[in-house]
Amino acid sequence: MATLALALDRHTEDRLLVDLIERGHVIVARSASAGELILALRQSAPEIVLVGAARTTLTADLIAACDTQGARLIALAASDQDRRHAAGLGLLDVLDAATDWSEIEDLIIHGVAIPLRVGDPRALAGTRPGAVIAVWGPSGAPGRTTLAINIAAKIAAVGHTVVLADIDTYSGSVAPALGMLDEAPGFAAACRLAGTDSLTQSELERVAQRYNTPQGAFWVLTGIGRPSRWPELSAERVTRTIDELRRWVDYVVLDTGFSLESDEEISSDLYMLPYVGT
Repeated sequence: MATLALALDRHTEDRLLVDLIERGHVIVARSASAGELILALRQSAPEIVLVGAARTTLTADLIAACDTQGARLIALAASDQDRRHAAGLGLLDVLDAATDWSEIEDLIIHGVAIPLRVGDPRALAGTRPGAVIAVWGPSGAPGRTTLAINIAAKIAAVGHTVVLADIDTYSGSVAPALGMLDEAPGFAAACRLAGTDSLTQSELERVAQRYNTPQGAFWVLTGIGRPSRWPELSAERVTRTIDELRRWVDYVVLDTGFSLESDEEISSDLYMLPYVGT
């Protein structure tokens, strides 16, 4: 049993209310806006906050208030615009507004999100791994990093979750291109965690950086600035890291190096090839 605060449109609330109450959950607040809900948080201290993903009910201030009060925030998106808005705020617990209460309850009790995408047939939703897009070009081909960044931004703009990983073994350039000049190599950190079986979603959120655009936000795993450090990342660690990224987000965009080396010590960028087209 959980205590909940709601800020939903009337149709969605009416659809969920009966099942919610029948399963023993308690509603401690019902609000029409984010401002009202923030006040209710301080007074009633709910465990779960369930809101519509529209701009009137889902705001950065509400997310901050939930973090302060220790309440878990779940948003229901009724449109692609709602999902883009939630993605832009960095909220990960976002479900389709048509989701049944049983699926919302699974997320509350077990922490298992059903990755429904607005506009997709419900039959396509489930736990399938995210798709991988590898951006590659031969020596001297300009624009690989720019293309990878634009692909990630476009995917985020339509409401999907996406991570851009810089796995260029010659010159990691995603961070400078995005103005992340002081960031430690996020992809290398993720590979090290994968090597010790400790690469979890929370660790990915810690080592990755959130990049915001006017149309949406996406995660970035910055690259290694010195080619000499790439032998630290074994084939197994790179492969396991990409597998974990696929479990974390809808799309993984890889900015790769220009040369696919035959030297095994510096050929880690080869190990994304089995994923291309998946």
